Amino acid sequence: QVQLVESGGGLVQAGGSLRLSCTASGRTFSSYAMGWFRQAPGKEREFVAAISWSGGILRYADSVKGRFTISRDNAKNTVYLQMNSLKPEDTAVYYCAAALSGSYYYTAARVDEYDYWGQGTQVTVSS
Repeated sequence: QVQLVESGGGLVQAGGSLRLSCTASGRTFSSYAMGWFRQAPGKEREFVAAISWSGGILRYADSVKGRFTISRDNAKNTVYLQMNSLKPEDTAVYYCAAALSGSYYYTAARVDEYDYWGQGTQVTVSS
């Protein structure tokens, strides 16, 4: 079992920045590829960013490329999402997720590829 706890959400003006953190407990964090997803009211959960267990492979949704950066610190069992140049359309509940992976290169972009989920943190961007 892996428990994931997100933090760092809040209210920010358009153009501002936030950094989300997700801390894992339980099984070996470095065995998991990690991802961030978001879900706005009335919409499906969508992929935002993913990182391999090594941290060497990154993936981003087109809507956040160049603005968001995913990173991880395996010594701290934590994955981060740095969000810059925020837009009102980035408003959503943000979730981190963990996918057990044996591959150095593995990242995942689908909800059903992930094994564990956090409870989510609200990000609200005002115009």
